[in-house]
Amino acid sequence: MIPVTKPFLPPKADYQRYIDEIWERNWLTNNGPLVNELELQLKEYLELNHLLYVTNGTIALQLAIKALDLKGEIITTPFSYVATTSSIVWEGCQPVYVDILEDTLCIDPAKIEAAITPQTSAILATHVYGIPCEVAAIEAIAKKHSLKVIYDGAHAFGVKVNGKSIFDYGDVSTCSFHATKLFHTIEGGAVICQDPEVLRKMAYYRNFGHDGYENFDGVGINGKNSEFHAAMGLVNLKYLNQIFEKRKEQSLRYKELLANSTVKFPKIEGIEEYNYSYFPILFSDESSLLKSMKLLQEHEIFSRRYFYPGLNSLDYTSGNTPISDDLSAKVLCLPLYHSLTAEEQRMIARLLLRVQNNTGK
Repeated sequence: MIPVTKPFLPPKADYQRYIDEIWERNWLTNNGPLVNELELQLKEYLELNHLLYVTNGTIALQLAIKALDLKGEIITTPFSYVATTSSIVWEGCQPVYVDILEDTLCIDPAKIEAAITPQTSAILATHVYGIPCEVAAIEAIAKKHSLKVIYDGAHAFGVKVNGKSIFDYGDVSTCSFHATKLFHTIEGGAVICQDPEVLRKMAYYRNFGHDGYENFDGVGINGKNSEFHAAMGLVNLKYLNQIFEKRKEQSLRYKELLANSTVKFPKIEGIEEYNYSYFPILFSDESSLLKSMKLLQEHEIFSRRYFYPGLNSLDYTSGNTPISDDLSAKVLCLPLYHSLTAEEQRMIARLLLRVQNNTGK
C-alpha cells in the first residue's frame, strides 16, 4: 500500500534521549524547558523575532482572531482546509468568501476590495500548498481599509518571500505542526506576530489567562503543548534540510514523469524558497480525476482530493466563487513523503498516464 502521506520519524534513539530527560525532570507540560527550547530554535531557524508554540494549527487561528479582537466579517478563501473557516465561525465572526487565482490557488487580491463592507474587520488568507499569497497586494488593501491580516500558513513552513520568512507577513501568521506536515511535532502549531502586545495576549490566552498562580489576565483557553511533543520537534529540526531536499527531488521527479500528460500544476516558479510540501495536480475535468483516483485505489495507492469540496459549500456559508468551485473538483494530491521511492513514483505516473490514454478501466 502507498498512502498519500506518512509522518517523518527520526531515529528512535534520538527521541529517546529527550524522553529520558523528561522522565528525570518529571515535568511533562505547562511551558516546560523543551517547549521553551523549541520556541528558541524555531525562531532561530526561521529568523523570526516572536513565536509561540501551541496545541495545533486550529488553536493558533482561534488565538489570532481573539487576540486581534476581530468582530463581524472576515474576508477569506473558499480553497483551504475546513479549520480556516471553522475558526472564524467558532470565534463568532462571519466568513465572506473571495475567489482564488487560477495559477496559484491562493486568494485573488483583485477581488478583495469589492467584498469589503462596514462590517469587515480582517482578511484571513491561506498560503495554499505552501505557495505564498500576494502579500504586498493584500497588505496594501488592508492598510487602505484599516483591516487586520491573518495568514493561515499551515503548509508554509520554511517558505521565504523577499528575503524573509513568509511568517513575517500579516498581523499574525499561523502554522501547523501536525504529523502530516513536513515539519511536525506529532500535534502542534505556532502563532507568529511582530506586535509585542498581541503576542502578550496570545501568551496569556494559551494558558487559561494565567498571570502567575493566582491572577488572570483576561479569559483564556488551554492552548499549551507538552514536553513530549516539543521533543519530537527538537529532533525533527535536525533533519529539516534532508526533508526539504527529498521533497524537492520527489516533486521534480513527478513533474518529469508527468511532463507529457494533460495534467497541470500550480505555479511555483519565482518563489524565492519553496518547501514542496504537497504535490497537487489539476485535471482537465472531474471525470478524469475520478477515473484516475479509482485506478490508483485499485492498486492500493491513495491520493487525496485536497481541498474538496470548497468551503463555501458548508451549511453556514455562501459565496460566488466559480474558479474555486471549478478547481476544487479537479485537484488531486499525489503521495508525497520522505520514504516514497522513485519506483513507486514511476508506478503512480504510469497509472495516471494509462487513464489518460484510455487503457485503464
